[in-house]
Amino acid sequence: MRAFKAPLASLIVLLVLGVILDFGFNAYIQLMTLFVIINAIMAMSLNLVNGYTGQFSLGHAGFMAIGAYVAAFLSTTYPFFATPFGIIFTSIGGGLLAAFAGWLVGLPSLRLKGDYLAIVTLGFGEIIRVALLNMESLGGARGISGIPSFPNFLTSYSYAVVWALICFFVIWRLVHSSHGRGFLSVREDEIAAQAMGINTTQMKVRAFVLSSFFAGVAGSLFSYVTNFISPSTFTFLLSVNAVIMVVLGGMGSMTGSIAAAVFITAMPELLRSLQDITGIDLRMVIYSLLLILVMILRPKGLFGENEITDIWRKYVRKSA
Repeated sequence: MRAFKAPLASLIVLLVLGVILDFGFNAYIQLMTLFVIINAIMAMSLNLVNGYTGQFSLGHAGFMAIGAYVAAFLSTTYPFFATPFGIIFTSIGGGLLAAFAGWLVGLPSLRLKGDYLAIVTLGFGEIIRVALLNMESLGGARGISGIPSFPNFLTSYSYAVVWALICFFVIWRLVHSSHGRGFLSVREDEIAAQAMGINTTQMKVRAFVLSSFFAGVAGSLFSYVTNFISPSTFTFLLSVNAVIMVVLGGMGSMTGSIAAAVFITAMPELLRSLQDITGIDLRMVIYSLLLILVMILRPKGLFGENEITDIWRKYVRKSA
């Protein structure tokens, strides 16, 4: 029973926040909140590969595209999948297909390391994008429009929050299990891990597959929030954005990934008002400078390898 207390408490708090957002804020703030949740899922899933396992993947946009297109195609083709109950199946289906793609890519490529792995995963993401661009059955360059959405913000928010909590606690439990210690050993010293009898390739593939699954789920959520997707959405820059969130939050910090997702999503929008004041679009310049400043002051990211609970415990000890 104790194992369910933290997820249940988190769910209650976040649902209360959703009710507040539903009644106290406009549609723009609500949309930004949904994008924060989607980006948080992307960042947490990528952190499993880049942060905890020590690999360097640049293909998350491809996995997100797979999940988004599965959800969009099924929900616009078959009426059942356009219902709130059917949407659950499309998210799971999109995640599973993305996980299968992750397994196909990861099995041969994760024997590589560093820059070579980054190039392979980057190539995979571009292959998916170009393939979608040329598939007329999936809309080609026009993409897919008219994707059904949830009846109201609170429903879509609750659905996204549940997936974010599943992502967080699944990865959290995994990282703190024997498999997680295997991931960390691969990150710290792969040769030593192999000498200890750990199948390092298998460990990397497992992390990659689970990461791909949640990226696919994030893609399905994205399609339902925007009601339109096209290949131009899932470019290399989307993968880079996910990497920035992982590095900014801290390699190996789940709460850091969430904090970075909030920062990366909200900051450009908060700076948008500067254009109205100055008449010059300086927001991306200032946004980039802020990123550089944060990385100079916090080279290991906002949280480093710590979680918010670790920081709180240190603060309590100092206060005592």
